[in-house]
Amino acid sequence: MHGTVDGFSYGLVTPVAAFIMACLGGALGLRCTARSVRTERSFKAAWLALGATSIGSGIWTMHFIAMMGFTVHEAPLGYDRGITFASLAVAIVMVGIGIFIVGYRGATPMALVTGGTITGLGVATMHYLGMAGITMNGEFEYNTVVVSISVVIAVVAATAALWAAVSVHGFLASLGASLVMGVAVSGMHYTGMAALSVRLHGSAATAAAGGESPASLLAPMLIGPVAFLILAGVVVMFDPLVVMGKPDWEKRPPRAIPAPRHRPSFPERTSWAASEPSRERSASPHDW
Repeated sequence: MHGTVDGFSYGLVTPVAAFIMACLGGALGLRCTARSVRTERSFKAAWLALGATSIGSGIWTMHFIAMMGFTVHEAPLGYDRGITFASLAVAIVMVGIGIFIVGYRGATPMALVTGGTITGLGVATMHYLGMAGITMNGEFEYNTVVVSISVVIAVVAATAALWAAVSVHGFLASLGASLVMGVAVSGMHYTGMAALSVRLHGSAATAAAGGESPASLLAPMLIGPVAFLILAGVVVMFDPLVVMGKPDWEKRPPRAIPAPRHRPSFPERTSWAASEPSRERSASPHDW
């Protein structure tokens, strides 16, 4: 028996809130990565780690806010806490690998392809691992073609995001890049959900197979990542280089120093030096 899947139980509330969180995490991560390019080497790793955690937390938060609107009409859902937190760790670690590759190697084609592939696979792994943490009286089935499309979207979006992190400067340009990233991550999520179908065990659901209900598990788990994103936003707000890019004095070309109009006059030493030997040569022994 197939279950009836509904991914929009609260209408547009969950998709819009999920998109905002994806944009917030992407914006913070992109700006932190851009800041690492213009900082000392001793602080580069710290900025890259903050950027990876911001992007990973934003993607994970986006996924589970969207999952609050996901229901199967014939079966109650539960969430396994361990697998759900493992999906957060996978997102942060694999996004971090991609960011560190680009942060230290630059926006070279090889670095972008390698880092974007790892990051995109991390996003896709987070999504499907999070789905594996759902417990119910049934099992999920996926359309292989649609799943492949969702993975491709994740890889392309991650590659574009890494390129923007090290190539796009200025607040407005970074804001636009974060919006594009939010659209791509949300598109990957809902493309993956479109590949989903549910096969129930038995003619009707009896109870959730285990774990906790979405209301009691997802909301408390989202508090930590959301609080981190807020704190990361505060750090970004208080660093002008992250918000505004390069300072004004680096953007302006150096001003040429005008040459003095009149050269100061000094006594001609050459004439004195030339006259001194001639006086010595003209002296006669009678002068002594």
